[in-house]
Amino acid sequence: MTKLKRFIIVIMSCFILSTAFAQTPDPMIMLKQTTDQLLATLKANQAKLKGNPTFIYNIVNQLLLPHVNVQVMSMSVLGRTAWNQATPAQRTAFTKAFTTTVVKTYSSALNAFTNETIKFFPIRGGYQGKQVLQVNSQVIRPDGPPVPISYSLVLQGSIWQVYDLSVEGISLLQSFRSQFSSQLAQGQTIAQVITDLQQHNAKMK
Repeated sequence: MTKLKRFIIVIMSCFILSTAFAQTPDPMIMLKQTTDQLLATLKANQAKLKGNPTFIYNIVNQLLLPHVNVQVMSMSVLGRTAWNQATPAQRTAFTKAFTTTVVKTYSSALNAFTNETIKFFPIRGGYQGKQVLQVNSQVIRPDGPPVPISYSLVLQGSIWQVYDLSVEGISLLQSFRSQFSSQLAQGQTIAQVITDLQQHNAKMK
């Protein structure tokens, strides 16, 4: 290969990489647009929030869930060994049940909504060229100190998706992972873990 050909290949490779990075969407925009829309919807429907969990579930399902990677979350909380041992039907059932748990858990927090706002902080080191990253924010409350919330995101194709959420340093994934690991360590089968999760969801308001 001549020096000229090698030079052209290097230049083209750099151009392709820089173009790919340039096309990577800004995760901050996705998060801010989603949270702004979520808070605006809650503010416009405060009268419907109290005592109407179905209404809140619909809001979370429509506005938040499309930006959450429930597959990655489900695999992570169940654990690699248990996930690999589970049948395809069990994986589907667990993912569905866990998604319901996440929606209901998040929706319960929204029941206390008043007039909060969310402040996002710049991403350390930027986001270009990364596959996973963390976005830090604070929920600014009118009647109390701010609440720190961190979003863990993964790049799927050209779309950033949330796969974990930490509130005041407590990870949603780690909390559930500890719970499921304890159940499995105590001798419960994957089928029993799924049943317990479904029963827990049925009791949540």
